[in-house]
Amino acid sequence: MLVTGVARQLGGRFVRRIQRDPEVDRVVAVDAVPPEHHLGGADFIQTDIRQPTIARVLAESGADTVVHMDVTGTPLGSGSRATVKETNVIGTMQLLGACQKSPNVKRLVIKSSTNVYGSAPKDPAVFTETTPPKSLPSGGFAKDTVEVEGYVRGFARRRPDVAVCVLRFANILGATADTPLASYFSLPVLPTVFGYDPRLQFVHEDDVIDVLRIASHEPERGTLNSGTFNIAGDGVLLLSQCSRRLGRPTVPLLLPAVTWAGSLVRTLGMSDFSPEQIRLLTHGRVVDTVQMRETLGFRPKYTTAQTFEDFVRAQAPGLLPPQAVAAAVDRIAALPALSGGKSPAQTAARTPTKNPTQSAN
Repeated sequence: MLVTGVARQLGGRFVRRIQRDPEVDRVVAVDAVPPEHHLGGADFIQTDIRQPTIARVLAESGADTVVHMDVTGTPLGSGSRATVKETNVIGTMQLLGACQKSPNVKRLVIKSSTNVYGSAPKDPAVFTETTPPKSLPSGGFAKDTVEVEGYVRGFARRRPDVAVCVLRFANILGATADTPLASYFSLPVLPTVFGYDPRLQFVHEDDVIDVLRIASHEPERGTLNSGTFNIAGDGVLLLSQCSRRLGRPTVPLLLPAVTWAGSLVRTLGMSDFSPEQIRLLTHGRVVDTVQMRETLGFRPKYTTAQTFEDFVRAQAPGLLPPQAVAAAVDRIAALPALSGGKSPAQTAARTPTKNPTQSAN
């Protein structure tokens, strides 16, 4: 098995985990820089997947399975956004070219993202794997994933003998998550778009490792480890619920001001506030996971709410106690002026039942 992107924490964890599977004889770990964490008994080869040398590495390894994890939205170390894009797109092209030439490769697993659906005001309530986006992402990591999946589809047509599995992960969170949304939630104050409270889905990094492991093996009876699958924890959280659980106050801004604030935090190197990130924090995104369960045969251990709770435990305390934030918001929401002059009991009686996919505070 050959695994890319092993210098990142998630890639390193997957390499260490997959070696414990008895079906795996050897793991060849590849990245442009040496990892700072150990890789167990894996053979590390320092090579840049953007270069044609990846074809030689793959040929010499004799790997029959390739797990491509070097598709990401954040730079490694002092890398730039341009380097990230080149690795995502050019690196994927070079890797697919190497896989196409290798007669040994029988299985290809791609770490993708639900960013391919974009975020737009007229989006469906829930995206399935076959739902076309209302508006294709125009830049950033989201556009990278669209291009990557396009090249992967081309590869699948050219090599129908290779089982290709594309895993579209929702926002990945956990104690060691290194993602744009994790950086956003780490800010002391969360800028939000005035008048919007988007629905968000998360997937725990532990579940990411588990589903990658399942996808990289021969399918069990009754399952199919090829195709495209949405991967997310059950349920959703509103952005306002996330801020309360973190104990971090929000600053609602008009959309132009949010764009300006995004430019500021990018300059300070604190977070990724690309236009696509801002659209996510405006309109949100929810995906259907029926195929993940029924076809791939994977059931996440963590719900969206549990994933966020685990992320919160690993964060520094917020400016305000979460309980105090939640209590203050509840008191404000109970004011007659905000409930049409009705009492809280009358307002509650007229409020429709919540969608069962939404988690309560």
